Amino acid sequence: MNKARIIRLMVLVCWVVLFSCSVKYNDTIDQKVENLLEEMTLEEKVGQMAQITLDVIGKGDDRYNSYEPFLIDTAMLRKAIVAYHVGSILNTTNNYALSPDKWNEIIGFIQQVAMEESRLKIPVVYGIDAIHGVTYTDGATIFPQQITLAATFNPVHAYNMARVAAYETRASGIPWNFSPVLDLGADPRFSRQFEGFGEDPYLIGMMGEQMMLGYEGITDSISSPYKVATCVKHFLGYSVPASGKDRTPAYIPENMLREYHLEPFKKAIAAGTESVMINSGIINGVSSHASYELITKILKEELGFEGVVVSDWMDIINLHTRDKIAIDNKEAVKLAVNAGIDMSMIPYEYEQFCKDLIALVKEGEVKESRVDDAVRRILKMKMKLGLWENPVTKIEDYPEFASEKSSQEAYDAAAEAITLLKNENQILPLSKSASVLVTGPNANSMRVLNGGWSYSWRVEKTDRYAQQYNTILEAIQHEIGEVNVQYVPGVSYVETGNYYEDKEDRFEEAIRQAKKVDVVILCLGENSYSEKPGDLNDLTLSRNQLNLAKEITKAGKPVILVLNEGRPRCIREIEPSMAAVVQIYFPGNYGGDALADILFGDVNPSGKLPYTYPSYPNSLVTYYHKSAEEQKRAEGAYIYESDYNPQYEFGYGLSYTNFEYSNLRISSKTITGNKTVEIFVDITNSGSRSGKEVVILYTSDLYASITPDVKRLRRFTKIELDPGQKKTVKFELNARDLAFVTPDGKWLTEPGDFEIKTGSLKQVIKYE
Repeated sequence: MNKARIIRLMVLVCWVVLFSCSVKYNDTIDQKVENLLEEMTLEEKVGQMAQITLDVIGKGDDRYNSYEPFLIDTAMLRKAIVAYHVGSILNTTNNYALSPDKWNEIIGFIQQVAMEESRLKIPVVYGIDAIHGVTYTDGATIFPQQITLAATFNPVHAYNMARVAAYETRASGIPWNFSPVLDLGADPRFSRQFEGFGEDPYLIGMMGEQMMLGYEGITDSISSPYKVATCVKHFLGYSVPASGKDRTPAYIPENMLREYHLEPFKKAIAAGTESVMINSGIINGVSSHASYELITKILKEELGFEGVVVSDWMDIINLHTRDKIAIDNKEAVKLAVNAGIDMSMIPYEYEQFCKDLIALVKEGEVKESRVDDAVRRILKMKMKLGLWENPVTKIEDYPEFASEKSSQEAYDAAAEAITLLKNENQILPLSKSASVLVTGPNANSMRVLNGGWSYSWRVEKTDRYAQQYNTILEAIQHEIGEVNVQYVPGVSYVETGNYYEDKEDRFEEAIRQAKKVDVVILCLGENSYSEKPGDLNDLTLSRNQLNLAKEITKAGKPVILVLNEGRPRCIREIEPSMAAVVQIYFPGNYGGDALADILFGDVNPSGKLPYTYPSYPNSLVTYYHKSAEEQKRAEGAYIYESDYNPQYEFGYGLSYTNFEYSNLRISSKTITGNKTVEIFVDITNSGSRSGKEVVILYTSDLYASITPDVKRLRRFTKIELDPGQKKTVKFELNARDLAFVTPDGKWLTEPGDFEIKTGSLKQVIKYE
């Protein structure tokens, strides 16, 4: 027997042993769950389905606002845990970050009460939104937002972020993370686009799968003290409301729901996610939290999801107060639980939820078997997390918390994501001896680099926790010396009530200073926001910022436009006068450093747009649009504005070097059955700098029974090449990759011709 066969046999034996242990482990957990379930009263079962926010058990004037520093109200804690049997707590307090020691103290005391004073001694499962690092833990490693990671087109960064976040979340004593976000970012108006991976379902799926592995490890390994249970969100179709505004109705045909929105969730469920959070909105007139079709038929039955289905914030009561489909809280609870919700993120009035659900079961309006199913899922997740054996982890067991390695990985992700969109006459990289003016509202703030969900929900407390990191201005000063850098804001963000507006701030001084330097670095974009506060009525960049850009260019000096934003804000009015345009998204605590390194040539940019950047607020079309969107203006005929006209296309991004594509070849001109076709292309770095290139493979169905998309992303990879170096990239495709969803919801690959595209190269392949 040769060495290769011996190795294969050993691997097979190992997998059999692991599978056998896993089966035994799960059988043991399942039996423990059933034994515990048999002992539980109805009241104890219902309590497990209740999830409250931390402020409810904190000392304060009311349950909505706790005192600072936070102190547990022991009477309120015992009422929730002992009297009402509440099974889960989430969130931070008053929207500010806590030290790991404080988290350990809080969760340790919660678990002490739960496991010493409750009848059945069931531990609480604590959950948090650690969506780009442990954003509610002071001192934790903060990574770029998901949209920024998507721009790397390198899933290793999604994996690294999740692995570090899992470790540091557990160091805080928290075992459950409401992440990743797998919503389809197909509408740039949507306030939560920055939380996801962009507009393409394949890209979302690939990045999301790596986040799953980083958070949970291999399936059923969340008992590790370095891993967390995940909660993918928001199932399903949350991110494309008709108005573009958060938590408003969407209208999505079934074939689009399945082909574009469902696929990333299918991949995450197959990877073993422990929980799923439901869409806060309304699809085709049906509130998602009351949709039996969505939650039970599709998620639980069709996809075989066996984990916990959790509501979003207040969304069960919203069936009554907002959506008007339930006459009161009791009917709202009935609709949601019968639809398949297992845990209610109440998050305040838990007593009413528990009383209503108990009454509904006794009245026969909700079957106790439905409650048993929900509690079974919750208990199983708790047991898989090892909460009975290790109810709270401690910071002293996590020596790599906020390590230099983790910081470097956060920096690397930011540097690889930053996207060069324009570079006239190769003005970038800049000379380190150049004199520069740094201006704009985003030039000297850490909160704008981090975006929403950073140290606090509204992010207003970010500067309190991030003082040790560099803003864009500070990073540029470190890069080339303070003597070469002038700073005048020109426009600044000002708080007005609960919102922020930008206003002129030494506007004329900024214009005068622009005339005295070699180059202007103009930092525009968005202030940070979260959810509803991020809704907007106009996608165009603000008038004050546009005016600053227009006036600055009159100084006659080259202007480098830095866009620091969570979604693409229209810049059509000013883009032609910019010498260069750099998109940094929301790059996190190390984004200023990464940007400075790119502007001055220490790093070669390699990011690509994970969405289509629109030119106009009324031209919001994804790259996978239909050919009817590309009707051109006819010369000598009617003049109409219906052509496809993005500012920059999905997948676009420049480099300081050049990459040439050649020799596209396919192993077979036909695909039949389950046959796999291999595709090869040669990539050469013909420039003078080392650089990274994202190689993207698209396919186009040339003709189909329903109008096909003009193209679809099928594969991508990122390679690094030295000057003069050539690499051959290989992709594989099969018939399923060429399929679409029919109007009746079925996947279908139709016989016919398909175009394969990468770079500027194309070939045709036939499916038979």
